[in-house]
Amino acid sequence: MRHNKAGRRLGRTTSHRVAMFRNMVTSFLNHEKITTTDAKAKELRSIAEKMITLGKKGDLHAMRQAASYIRDKKVVTKLFTSIAPRYQERPGGYTRIIKLGLRSGDNASLSMIELVEGAVEKKTPKKSVPRKTAENAAPVKEKAKAAQAPVQEEAKTVSAEKHAEATEVADVPKTVVTEGDEVCEAKAD
Repeated sequence: MRHNKAGRRLGRTTSHRVAMFRNMVTSFLNHEKITTTDAKAKELRSIAEKMITLGKKGDLHAMRQAASYIRDKKVVTKLFTSIAPRYQERPGGYTRIIKLGLRSGDNASLSMIELVEGAVEKKTPKKSVPRKTAENAAPVKEKAKAAQAPVQEEAKTVSAEKHAEATEVADVPKTVVTEGDEVCEAKAD
């Protein structure tokens, strides 16, 4: 019986498994989300949450403990400066596992593990625009059509001028195709 033997072996030797999870937690904290199998995601969750808890402590000993497990110094710095402060008030549960379905090659169940609160970016508040009524919408459409008409006429005259210059310069017959502001020339066979 397998009593009191926590953790999944994942069909790997101990050294392979430890090295794999060190790489995975480094990538996870660097990118803040990764896609992997369900079993690996569930095992990675406990390791990643322990690293974030070390980051929340913030002292030198915790930084050295995290650096002994995480393979990249830049990721350790990111953990202590940007990731851990986001979860200062949160008492655990820093990750989320989302099931994605089955992998087409070997039919393994895939999951995406990500940090619960992504990087917070301040967004500019949207200005409230008054709703357009049927009476207000009609003049706006007419103004848009009126503004568009001179632009189309100018485009036609510019393309006609370009076409005239192209035919004068070349003695060889060319096919000229004009679409909007673009002119495409090709020699006739």
